[in-house]
Amino acid sequence: MLKELIAKSFEKSPWLFHLNTGSCNGCDIEIVSVITPRYDAERMGFKLTGTPRHADIVLVTGPITSQSKDRLIRTLAQVPDPKVVVAIGSCPRSTNVFNGSYSVEGPLDKYVPIDVSVAGCPPKPEAIIDGLAKAIEILKEKRRAMK
Repeated sequence: MLKELIAKSFEKSPWLFHLNTGSCNGCDIEIVSVITPRYDAERMGFKLTGTPRHADIVLVTGPITSQSKDRLIRTLAQVPDPKVVVAIGSCPRSTNVFNGSYSVEGPLDKYVPIDVSVAGCPPKPEAIIDGLAKAIEILKEKRRAMK
């Protein structure tokens, strides 16, 4: 019974870690607006965490730059399994307007599999919340598969 209670409490509280890999900050501002009282993603249990070691879902914004590539790989290695990677905006998927830049190493899926992609430049807060809802379902599936 205690194990069931612990499993249920984890299900209800996905913690998010935000990782900026070289974005213009447009997506970052939208992520912050999702947490504010207007959209209030915390009512669904989402909570931003300051460390990847406590995260269940990783939000990645921006194209992968030369400077951020190693940090991305190290940070994602610190996130405990099961984890869900969410690409916020067009840049992590396609490098968008930064494509071909001398400092851009490539899209996110070149380094890590993407579970959920939220399109837009920047995406609307409603789209981010929808992506987070999909991420919760994927996280539940991954947790069931681990049992």
